[in-house]
Amino acid sequence: MIERYRLPAMQALFKDEARYKTFLEVECAVLIVLAEQGMIPPEAAKEVVRKARIDVARIQALEAETRHDVIAFTRAVGETLGDEKQWLHYGLTSTDVVDTALALTLKQANAILLERIETFMHQLRVLAKTYRDTPCIGRTHGMHAEVTTFGLKFALYYDEFKRHLDRFHAVRTRIEVGKISGAVGNFNLVSPAVQDAVCARLGIGHAAISTQTLQRDRHAEYVSVLVLIAASIEKIALEIRHLQRTEVGEVAEGFSAGQKGSSAMPHKRNPIASENMAGCARIMRGYLQPMFENIALWHERDISHSSVERVVLPDAIMLLDYMLARYVSVLKHLDVKPARMRQNIDATHGVVFSQRVLHALIETGMTRESAYDIIQPRALLALEQGIPFRSLLEADAAISNRLDAVTLDACFNPEQALKNVAVIFDRVFEEERV
Repeated sequence: MIERYRLPAMQALFKDEARYKTFLEVECAVLIVLAEQGMIPPEAAKEVVRKARIDVARIQALEAETRHDVIAFTRAVGETLGDEKQWLHYGLTSTDVVDTALALTLKQANAILLERIETFMHQLRVLAKTYRDTPCIGRTHGMHAEVTTFGLKFALYYDEFKRHLDRFHAVRTRIEVGKISGAVGNFNLVSPAVQDAVCARLGIGHAAISTQTLQRDRHAEYVSVLVLIAASIEKIALEIRHLQRTEVGEVAEGFSAGQKGSSAMPHKRNPIASENMAGCARIMRGYLQPMFENIALWHERDISHSSVERVVLPDAIMLLDYMLARYVSVLKHLDVKPARMRQNIDATHGVVFSQRVLHALIETGMTRESAYDIIQPRALLALEQGIPFRSLLEADAAISNRLDAVTLDACFNPEQALKNVAVIFDRVFEEERV
């Protein structure tokens, strides 16, 4: 991932030094368990844990010669040890170390992502509750439909992120998993008990069965969850982009002192962060196909998945980390314009209340078809000529004889559309009522 789209804490997890330190953590955990189970001398295990050191430059030099990163790693570490180095990597195959170390790295990355997700959800909750009762026009097909509230938009997003949070917790149990099962997964040199004890010591789960690798449906599912989260961020950003258009003007991204919108047009104030989220989400979706293609490997393993994961996993994780961090800032500084929302409700001369009028006529005994055919031409005339919709209704005897002023007042009252908002909020935020 390029520097522009990565944040320091997450980036540090995927550097070579961190990767090899995690390899060593796995190797040491294996030696400790083997010693506890009487398979190797306890003093040898203690000496490796005490003396083993990582030298990234040396590993890279050896890899240039061996063309094998794990062999380069074990040889470089071995150079920092005495006779006890004979037990380093004992009973293991490379992927025992690589896949288990990856699970440890993902566990650390997931802790950061979880905090980001929870912070993002908190801001969605704040916006939902702040604007719970702020009327705005709802739109379907991009056209004015009926009155809703600005807070309901964010309650919807919050509810969506609750599902993401559930998915994220669930996928963590399947991705934060190690394996120490040997070259073809049959525990030829170490027992399942060793694997389970090592993984427990490392604080991760263990696979019930594996080949030389953990099965890559786990990793495909994990990236799928990350991509879903990114898609929802884009969904929110798309709404902000639409609402910031000049003709709509209901919200705007925060605009800091000294910020510029256009090199040519000084008046411009563009939704650049929201547009950035759209681009980032496109990249995230692009990661899905290669991760799904990684699921099918030859027999007990090949390494066709390796190059994909070296690129996709760090990039997808760092990019989502960036998206969550950047866009929560946009939400915190969102410039919301309730007065403009009210102007837009009134912009279509009252036709947005046509459904309530339709139902009122039906309640007087008129058929739905007849009521619809009476209302539609008057609504379209109001739109085309800028005539108040209500005045057209009142001028029509077929309508005014059935609907008195009190009934029409109720039909054209925006508050009628909001009567169940509190009920919806109670459902979305039910955990706060427990």
